Amino acid sequence: LAPQGPPMDASKKVDLKIIIIGALGVGKTSLLHQYVHKTFYEDYRTTLGASILTKVLAVDSTPLKLQIWDTGGQERFRSMVSTFYKGSDGCMLAFDVTDRESFEALDNWRDDFLDKVIPREQDFPMVVLGNKIDLSDRQVPKETASAWCKEKDIPYFEVSAKNNINVAEAFETLAKQALST
Repeated sequence: LAPQGPPMDASKKVDLKIIIIGALGVGKTSLLHQYVHKTFYEDYRTTLGASILTKVLAVDSTPLKLQIWDTGGQERFRSMVSTFYKGSDGCMLAFDVTDRESFEALDNWRDDFLDKVIPREQDFPMVVLGNKIDLSDRQVPKETASAWCKEKDIPYFEVSAKNNINVAEAFETLAKQALST
């Protein structure tokens, strides 16, 4: 029999709303499907507005229900997407390491998010995901992304939705941050 950790205390169950934002085509939906369903989602339909996936996990024996909001990255959805920010407990900023523009857009996504989240807390739980590290035509060096994140004090994860690299770690780090806030 495998050693069991402390039992989950269901009375302490916490619901957290996590939102994932970033430019069109960076793999937000694929990241969520990999995390929640352990499958690589190769359907390239654009997310219209938002869709919601849930995942239950335990952080330090506290059961958490993550309600993860997948948002459309198209510019024309930007104003609609920002209405989904309300009540978020954590934010994932995603970009594609093979797409320099998606990285350069992070500032705008982050500012837009922080402008809409009230009260404006500088230390809002946030992580940055550099997705598609499985591809060879990389345009954003790890050092560049790490430096941007370090300057803003945001944890950075190099991830691959396709190969399931660091995906769960990124979500769990964000969940822990959100839980302690």
